[in-house]
Amino acid sequence: MRNQGLGSWTARRARKTPGALAVVHEETRYTYAQLHERATRLAHHLRALGIRRGDRVAFIAPNHPAFLEALFAAGQLGAVFVPLNTRLSPRELDHCVSDSGASILIHSASCTSVAPGQVPTLRVTIPIDEDYERVVGAGSRPEPIDEPISLEDTCLIMYTSGTTGRAKGAQLTHGNITWNSINVLVDTDFAHDEVTLVTAPLFHTAALNMTCLPTLLKGGTVVVEAAFDPARTLELVERHRVTVMFGVPAMYQSVAADPAFATADLSSVRSLLCGGAPVPEPLIRTYLDRGLSFIQGYGATEASPGVLLLDGDHALSKAGTAGVPHFFTDVRVSALTGEPAEAGERGEIEVQGPNVMRGYWGNPESTAQALRDGWLRTGDVAIVDGDGYVKVVDRVKDMIISGGENVYPAEVEEVFYSHDAVAECAVIGVPDERWGEVGRAIVVLREGVPGDETTAKELLDHLVGRLAKYKIPKSVVFTQSLPRTGAGKVIKARLRETHGAA
Repeated sequence: MRNQGLGSWTARRARKTPGALAVVHEETRYTYAQLHERATRLAHHLRALGIRRGDRVAFIAPNHPAFLEALFAAGQLGAVFVPLNTRLSPRELDHCVSDSGASILIHSASCTSVAPGQVPTLRVTIPIDEDYERVVGAGSRPEPIDEPISLEDTCLIMYTSGTTGRAKGAQLTHGNITWNSINVLVDTDFAHDEVTLVTAPLFHTAALNMTCLPTLLKGGTVVVEAAFDPARTLELVERHRVTVMFGVPAMYQSVAADPAFATADLSSVRSLLCGGAPVPEPLIRTYLDRGLSFIQGYGATEASPGVLLLDGDHALSKAGTAGVPHFFTDVRVSALTGEPAEAGERGEIEVQGPNVMRGYWGNPESTAQALRDGWLRTGDVAIVDGDGYVKVVDRVKDMIISGGENVYPAEVEEVFYSHDAVAECAVIGVPDERWGEVGRAIVVLREGVPGDETTAKELLDHLVGRLAKYKIPKSVVFTQSLPRTGAGKVIKARLRETHGAA
């Protein structure tokens, strides 16, 4: 095959294990042969609509087999797949579609806020409905498509919130995603008979690249669920004999709190992958007490995303760390001087490897800031212990991780400042039992505006529709002034000391 990228995966699997079960969604089941035929029919349809090498195909819907069909179809044509976060506001979605230059949007009935004419580049929208099914469903075997695509070609643009208030599109190549999958297969011992439950959203790189795609590469089965529900998760594990799943800590806490957890049959489960936020030790013990392997990790969208992994054997002995680098990925912790940090010394996590992005889409300035001499600067601060295990201790970028979602304060503050009553604003993260962390806005009001509950509600209501719900702070605190450095920068460390209690 001339196609060395993701678009060839379904053809390679269909010739190797055509009858093996690839995808389960509700009552629908597709073998690898069927998945390949559906993706190829969709590729022909996209080509008829004018999609060619390098064109961007956007997708927005709850988890659905159409996501995988569109990903592999775009990969067959050499087009670039752009998965969109269903939780973003219309304003944020418009930016992602416009910034990527997507000309086609595939969407579910519940996600239709972006329309042709609204974004200059968007020409066609394809709803996932009966017409879509007629395109990809039963019919004669489609002619194969074999575009010459290399591992260096861009496969995905995955948007990640930026510190400047605008989401940036990380360009992940076919090689980035392939090598990330290989890392997963090496480090977590995925088998050909894995049954992987996918309840975390596929538009997040962890659900897609840490469990779903490695499973399909290995020839296992992915059980695709539209949304996460703790009780249904336990039911699906029993029904499908699930062996692997990924979740953020809040998801695992919800499952453990479900009344059925204590008696649920979890004997099929081999590995539970957890990431997106620090994992509390009591939560680890809860699953270890059930005899389950609990694997933690640290990653970044820009690294496709695997960076560090803490295997199940060290889940407790090295609790609090994020583990060691993935097999084909290198990590260093650099002191402020740029030199390697000593053991126990704080420094910035930097990543190098075949899974690190080629850069941000159409944003050379941000790319230059993030990639230095081939190393990705994560903006996260860590220390390394004497055994080489990395513990993330702070965030240079002041990012808040709420329920596994990245929230950048600058983006939220920008919208607060658009309200006439706000003179100054700073957003920090505060502890939360359910989400791990939530936002808190520290606000200085303009003269004459009362700092009361009514004003706080008005400010939070102002954010609704302008930001995704998970980005909206849970509380507002009014103050007379914000602490600043001599250069005028807000001292957020001091705000966390004075206003950071739960």
